[in-house]
Amino acid sequence: MKKGLWYAILAYIAWGLLPLYWKSFESLLAGEILSHRITWSFVFMAIFLLLSKGRWPEIRKIATNGRILLLIGASGILISSNWLIFIWAVNNGHVIETSLGYYITPLFNVMLAVLFLKEKPTGSQWLAVALAGVGVILATIDYGRFPWISLTLASTFGLYSLVKKRVSYDASIGLAGETTVVFPIALAYIIYLHAAHQDSAWSLPPLSLIMLLLSGVATALPLLWFAKAASRLPLSMLGFIQYIGPSITLLLSIFVFKEKFSPMLLVSFAFIWTALIVYALASMKVSRTAAAKAN
Repeated sequence: MKKGLWYAILAYIAWGLLPLYWKSFESLLAGEILSHRITWSFVFMAIFLLLSKGRWPEIRKIATNGRILLLIGASGILISSNWLIFIWAVNNGHVIETSLGYYITPLFNVMLAVLFLKEKPTGSQWLAVALAGVGVILATIDYGRFPWISLTLASTFGLYSLVKKRVSYDASIGLAGETTVVFPIALAYIIYLHAAHQDSAWSLPPLSLIMLLLSGVATALPLLWFAKAASRLPLSMLGFIQYIGPSITLLLSIFVFKEKFSPMLLVSFAFIWTALIVYALASMKVSRTAAAKAN
């Protein structure tokens, strides 16, 4: 569990900083950025697996399992949808709403964990959920309109997390499978944009173009860390650690991107971080109790 906790922290810090990365490509259409992100993720993972010959028996085993292939396909579509909405929102001035979306996600994770994985949160953990819920409601009221970006981000990533918990395979193989599913669509879109003379990626300054080509690495590493964390931690705990990411994003939206920030949002922020502390303390108590019983 300790190793899983560190993997989760690394993943969510990286995701919290990603708006800075995608902002450097704001001259491109969101669909073009996404297509390159998927394409170079596929290339990176293909090279990674080619150099990891010991994984080939597991790859062959997965390739003949219809249920796992179906779940990999579902997770590939879910995470690609999440990426598209996030990139579009960041490059169109909705960074705060993306932050709110990832604040909502842990509530989805707890609900999904109870409904589908039969996890049973303690009273203190339910208190944390309630506090987080109040914070999210306040943020939604302050935002002033139906937060479709936030809810779509929360639902797609929450379901993606659930799918990752329903299958058991190496994290790198899973990510390679997910990118393989959507790679043909991404490549076809890149070819279409080029044929229609609507592509802008290849006219980027050299440094920005190199960064775009490295988007596969920037995408793959946090997802690999997340997958390793998901295999070691309860889904509900994983969801609450996720608050690290949107907290970083929220700070970026205020101090770097200069989006509007109100006192109500500060109150919301306080409720959510209080929930995180309560949940972390409750989870540590559960872990200690389980360890004591095992001994």
